[in-house]
Amino acid sequence: MSSPTPDALLGPADIRELAAVLGVRPTKQRGQNFVIDANTVRRIVRTAGVRPDDVVVEVGPGLGSLTLALLEAADRVTAVEIDDVLAAALPATVAARMPDRADRFALVHSDAMLVGELPGPPPTALVANLPYNVAVPVLLHMLATFPSIERTLVMVQSEVADRLAAAPGSKVYGVPSVKANWYAEVKRAGAIGRNVFWPAPNVDSGLVSLVRRTEPVKTSATRAEVFAVVDAAFAQRRKTLRAALAGWAGSAAAAEAALVAAGVSPQARGEALTVEEFAAIAEHKGHGGAAA
Repeated sequence: MSSPTPDALLGPADIRELAAVLGVRPTKQRGQNFVIDANTVRRIVRTAGVRPDDVVVEVGPGLGSLTLALLEAADRVTAVEIDDVLAAALPATVAARMPDRADRFALVHSDAMLVGELPGPPPTALVANLPYNVAVPVLLHMLATFPSIERTLVMVQSEVADRLAAAPGSKVYGVPSVKANWYAEVKRAGAIGRNVFWPAPNVDSGLVSLVRRTEPVKTSATRAEVFAVVDAAFAQRRKTLRAALAGWAGSAAAAEAALVAAGVSPQARGEALTVEEFAAIAEHKGHGGAAA
């Protein structure tokens, strides 16, 4: 058969059978919840806007539900899997269920946080059901490491989705919101029910779309310098920026000088600032003469 059939995707019985054969029990430690619904993975691929020329990287493929749906739509798929048993089994699953696409699939057996390069052409899209306990660091690492990734769609815990997509002024706006926005335009892209997973998690899930900025944030500060301000501002989020940034700047007076130079009120709080304003503050560190 030249085109993949609906049977190529994994259903609930397939997932359980595969898990039983491998002796796999989803572990809480790795935040594993396997998607068992073919309609859901196709919806994720559709929402991600995966094109026939895309090179997709997937983190945490598990038993391969989403992997197979991505292979139907993309040019190539590279999956990054940390789990020894799952990593060993996935190529065989792909070969058995989509033999005509198996040469378009690559597996990297590694912790995603340690991945610095991928085989084959540079990835153009990241699509993943991210393990809940490491979702934000993995997402930020992948965006930083692979600038060729233009579009990202991740499934994460609903409250993490809210935090990533939050705008300044929102109660849940914080470090993940600002750092994600450094790289991309971020928005919520839908909700996912609990019943499409095995085991069913005790939290709801959400989809987050990140489209990389065509123009990076205009600043003379480095990403590390900007992120240092962001971390300091939210480490004590109830404090005014004059107080919260005192340690970062060397003193409250030096923090105030940097804020004023950047055109930001020293009485403002981190949750009110855009990523551009954080960048302006980073640029003006040390603009108040010697720290007292």
